[in-house]
Amino acid sequence: MEGEKINGIPRIGSRFPEVEVDTTHGRIKLPNYYKGKWFILFSHPADFTPVCTTEFVEFARMYPKFKELGVELIGLSVDQVYSHIKWVEWIRQKAETEVPFPIIADHLGKLASMLGMLPENGGTNTVRAVFVVDPEGIIRAIVYYPQEVGRNITEIYRLVYALQVSDKEKVALPANWYVDKLEWKSSSLIGNKLIIPPANSIGKVKEIEEKAKKKEIEMLDWWFAYKESEK
Repeated sequence: MEGEKINGIPRIGSRFPEVEVDTTHGRIKLPNYYKGKWFILFSHPADFTPVCTTEFVEFARMYPKFKELGVELIGLSVDQVYSHIKWVEWIRQKAETEVPFPIIADHLGKLASMLGMLPENGGTNTVRAVFVVDPEGIIRAIVYYPQEVGRNITEIYRLVYALQVSDKEKVALPANWYVDKLEWKSSSLIGNKLIIPPANSIGKVKEIEEKAKKKEIEMLDWWFAYKESEK
């Protein structure tokens, strides 16, 4: 049944809801915009946040591999379009990475609410959700991550590839299928280092900048600082 949900989250096998959205590539209609193609919609809590930035860099750098599978990517958060555009510009300049796919500016939270992306505690930032949608507009996989932990983009690639193989050959795939064929990498930006929570006051900004000057931590910007693990 179209739009069928349980507790606000669509079920695997239900049709992706028809909706018109504003993006960094203009206004588009989903899922018709990707009719005949697989696409992956993934949400992030907010622009100009460090974990989200590492995810977008990895999605962007793996985009050619997704394209080889005929898979398109589209991001989403509740930020405005101008925030997305400025953040994409920052990623291009600081991370030397071009973000080639659109990002939805769901500033009213319409689509986020339809897809169960908003947290139960009433927060306004979207969780790290992933929706894999097939060429018929059917939701084939749903994955949710907490704000504290970034996604493994290679696993998302493995997931959509496995679904394609399953459809084509009418088979099921075992645990860890295709893992040995993939290059499992740490973050292209900061490796396996740990992200320090962004500063929430001018005093904290100065504190982070001082620690960076003393080489106690590293930083790409005042909101994106990181350090080695103590373990």
